[in-house]
Amino acid sequence: MGGNGPKMNMPKFNMNWIYFIVIAVLIGLYMTGGTTETETRKQVAYSKFKDMVTAGYVNKIVINKNQNELRLYVKPEKVREVFKQSVQQTGSDPFVTVEIGSVEQVEQFISQMRAEQKFTGEFSYENRNSNEVMNFLLYNILPIVAIVAVWIFFMRRIGGGGMGSGIFSVGKSKAKMYENGGNLNITFKDVAGQAGAKQEMQEIVDFLKNPQKYTELGGKIPKGALLVGPPGTGKTLMAKAVAGEAGVPFFSMSGSDFVEMFVGVGASRVRDLFQQAKSKAPCIIFIDEIDAVGRARSKNPAMGGNDERENTLNALLTEMDGFGTNSGIITLAATNRADMLDSALLRAGRFDRQIHVDLPDLNERREVFNVHLKPLKLDETVDIDFLARQTPGFSGADIANVCNEAALIAARHNREKVGKQDFLDAVDRIIGGLEKKTKVMTEAEKRSIAIHEAGHATISWFTEFANPLVKVSIVPRGRALGAAWYLPEERVLQTKQAMLDEMCSLLGGRAAEELFIGQISTGAMNDLERTTKQAYGMIAFAGMSDRLPNICYYNNQEYQFQRPYSEQTAKLMDDEVLKMINEQYDRAKKILTEHKDGHAQLAQLLIDREVIFADDVEKIFGPRPWTSRAEELMEAQMRADAERMAEERAKELEAEEAKTEEERRSE
Repeated sequence: MGGNGPKMNMPKFNMNWIYFIVIAVLIGLYMTGGTTETETRKQVAYSKFKDMVTAGYVNKIVINKNQNELRLYVKPEKVREVFKQSVQQTGSDPFVTVEIGSVEQVEQFISQMRAEQKFTGEFSYENRNSNEVMNFLLYNILPIVAIVAVWIFFMRRIGGGGMGSGIFSVGKSKAKMYENGGNLNITFKDVAGQAGAKQEMQEIVDFLKNPQKYTELGGKIPKGALLVGPPGTGKTLMAKAVAGEAGVPFFSMSGSDFVEMFVGVGASRVRDLFQQAKSKAPCIIFIDEIDAVGRARSKNPAMGGNDERENTLNALLTEMDGFGTNSGIITLAATNRADMLDSALLRAGRFDRQIHVDLPDLNERREVFNVHLKPLKLDETVDIDFLARQTPGFSGADIANVCNEAALIAARHNREKVGKQDFLDAVDRIIGGLEKKTKVMTEAEKRSIAIHEAGHATISWFTEFANPLVKVSIVPRGRALGAAWYLPEERVLQTKQAMLDEMCSLLGGRAAEELFIGQISTGAMNDLERTTKQAYGMIAFAGMSDRLPNICYYNNQEYQFQRPYSEQTAKLMDDEVLKMINEQYDRAKKILTEHKDGHAQLAQLLIDREVIFADDVEKIFGPRPWTSRAEELMEAQMRADAERMAEERAKELEAEEAKTEEERRSE
């Protein structure tokens, strides 16, 4: 027959049918116990009841007073005469039911039969009422319904969908598929900065669009690329941009979606994912946070012999480059823990390329700001170059947060546009936390904090490689009682002298407390922690020690239970760290002693104004002996901050005068 004949609309098979049939059979067997009640009971008249008792057919009589009914249980040898069936067919206790008019009349009849020795069985009463059906449902049917409901609930949770999927879909991939990556509406134009990473990803797009260009020369399309970088740098966005540029199907899945409590589920999902991808080739598979499933097997602390994560990783290794072929499938993955991944996963043939998506530098931060500033209403005071310099070490996500926080601050102050000061306040808010102007401090505490922060500012002013000072505040912010803001220069390499200058600046607060207060406090805990970590890093990792020169003891092997050096070397490290810190501490005290008058003026200015800027420090100490390329930007910021502080102070005075005038009028 041809293909144009009528089509039979056959109903689709549904597992619900089997479930319901099994449940119905179980309920029926449970309620009947394998027999039916109609085979073991029979309704007779009262006269027939008398005849049966008189003839000696009765084994037991039970009267229900509430329903005026009795049950007459027949002796086994008389069952065939009454029910016309054998005992095997009727069961062990067949009975007949009789409607009665008066219980007293039945009692008299039974007494008479006992006297005549025609009835010698049991005679009893029961009080069954109209709630019997409800009780039967409550104690017999309801537990079954509850068990079935719980079972259905777990089947749906296991299957991740409706009851039709059930346990049979537990091994299906949870990847979200975009039939056309262009539907994501994300291209390389939406990824600011990261020029090197975009160039390598652009080649992957070219592979997908024009593979013959590369295969004609004998080359092979890369099977995978691993995006490595700190959190918030745009790894996931980069993968979406590749799909958007190539316009091919895009499968997106998280590494944690493979791992389940059931053994073998993760491996099954891996196989299902690649099976779907083969049917859509050429396509892209993107696995975010692949370290959740790709952790090195030797580093896995699980002690079980059949670890689900290892099974999933083995399946992933086989699918990416095993006995079969995956032509046209490019696997992208992202992680910020590349050191934790299994070496078999990183080898060429699986992830042929490792693309580093690092924190943006100065020019890249400018590009990121240009992207995130587009939806904001800005005034003429906003300088993108200055903002880029004010945010060293910020990721793309951090810069997006700064822009959003600046808009919120401007709206909080009822401004029509977002200004430069709003961005500076947003940076301060993100780095230091929210200002706590209501925190109560004693005069002694305030003076101690001012001396401490003035010590940091003084040391940074007179050390060559210390970061240029922006402002100093003794207003509590976050968990800190005071803070100093610097404008660090971005250096690719750090020299030993620059690190020592930074260490000396960190110790300036504790040194000022000892010199000018006479006792030390817990305010330097964070400074001491940073100083100690930096000293150990210089000695153990960078080989900057006099007694342990040019030696690096860095070891990235986690779960290793021994150090790569002896106890004598550890003692030597401790001695060198203590020596280095003490030398810089003595150096800080020497600088503070030489400039104690200027330090005292700086501390008093902090007590009076709570916030001071670099120009205030310059008025006290004179121009900084070392110039910096960031000084012009700092001067502009200081002037703007000074104007803002003056405006805010003027508003506070006006508010106080208005309040005083109102109080006078009320009196």
